[in-house]
Amino acid sequence: MMRTVILLCGVLACQLAPGLSESAIAEEDTLAFAVVSEIPKDLARVSARVAIEGTVTDTKLLAPEQILSNLIWKKLEICHALKLEGQQAPEGFRVTSVRAIEGAMLPMALQGFAGDCLLRKALEIAPFVD
Repeated sequence: MMRTVILLCGVLACQLAPGLSESAIAEEDTLAFAVVSEIPKDLARVSARVAIEGTVTDTKLLAPEQILSNLIWKKLEICHALKLEGQQAPEGFRVTSVRAIEGAMLPMALQGFAGDCLLRKALEIAPFVD
């Protein structure tokens, strides 16, 4: 009797485990790299070119309250290079962690865009700043 109960519990645990692992994977953060592509007007929704697993897209970085209070996010400017963790959503990329990085640390797919952005910033935007 006891052996049957243990065996039954083992079978149920094996059947439940795949469902648990699928939900855990769905909530796991994705690593992404980004370059801010426009002057941020609304820090809760920042336009950026984002690379996730080799795919580069123009999207919005969606920042919750904990990210909005982050000093890096408060000082965000056009052309800043970022290493992010978060989840891809239909309306953009929900950021859960952010780090400012050097442009050389970006994936190759974003390095050209970052360089062009810095040149454009130096020629178009910087001359107007006193």
